[in-house]
Amino acid sequence: MAEGISPNLRGAALMTAAMAGFAVEDLFIRKASAHVPVGQVMAMMGFGGACIFALLALAAREPVFPRVFLSRAMLVRSGFEIAGRLFYSLAIALTAMSTTVAILQATPLVVLAGAALIFGEKVGWRRWTAVAVGFLGVMIVLRPGLDGFSVMSLLAVAGMAGFAGRDLATRAAPKTMSNRQLGILGFSMLGTAGLIVLGFTGGAHWPDATGAGLILGATAFGLVGYNFLTSAMRTGEVAAVTPFRYTRLVFAMILAMIFLNEMPDRLTLTGSAIIVASGLYTLTRARKRAIPG
Repeated sequence: MAEGISPNLRGAALMTAAMAGFAVEDLFIRKASAHVPVGQVMAMMGFGGACIFALLALAAREPVFPRVFLSRAMLVRSGFEIAGRLFYSLAIALTAMSTTVAILQATPLVVLAGAALIFGEKVGWRRWTAVAVGFLGVMIVLRPGLDGFSVMSLLAVAGMAGFAGRDLATRAAPKTMSNRQLGILGFSMLGTAGLIVLGFTGGAHWPDATGAGLILGATAFGLVGYNFLTSAMRTGEVAAVTPFRYTRLVFAMILAMIFLNEMPDRLTLTGSAIIVASGLYTLTRARKRAIPG
């Protein structure tokens, strides 16, 4: 990029690219699950990605499985990672992609609430109100009690809760781990989640050329998204870069309309807008911590 571009602008561009990569990854997972069981997709992606990160770690002369992986904090983080990956991947494969990604956008709100309740971080009434409004947005997307409600959409809620728990556990994790080592652990947990799903469903078989290509594409875009994400968080200010995470919802809806023929209805769009607005507000308040509330 040009030298005159500010770190925050570069970070925002990297974050947007990361979210585009993750949205394409979701699309490939959805398509691949029509060729092989979703658990097999997850296992092949996870262990394939972990091997790539392991090679990168070896090239950088880093331990592939450092002892810190077995620390209490990392074991807790890994447990939440498995839950998040398991339920989110199932939701992507079995429910509307736009709905699943919309619910995922509430993760920062759950992290904020968890940080206040578990770590005692100070959260004023304005941000608590934003959290409540964001959860209202989730309920609008889920629409319990209405004709459009699907019990399967609760998979996305469980996945979102798992990712929030992972993010909270990360706060207590050692800071000595490199991005490559975190990649090894994260993708290994995705593979483990896939094996858990396969243990219940069975049916694993060698994928045809199309299925293998889709799994390879999902892995590639997942790796690219992960690298862009870590680069973004290290390039600009967190408060300036993080809001661009919400572009994932835009990319997901566009891809779902073009490739899956999914047209989000008015309730999904309304709930999504409420979730994003609530999340952006909490981030704005975080930048003004000197102001009470």
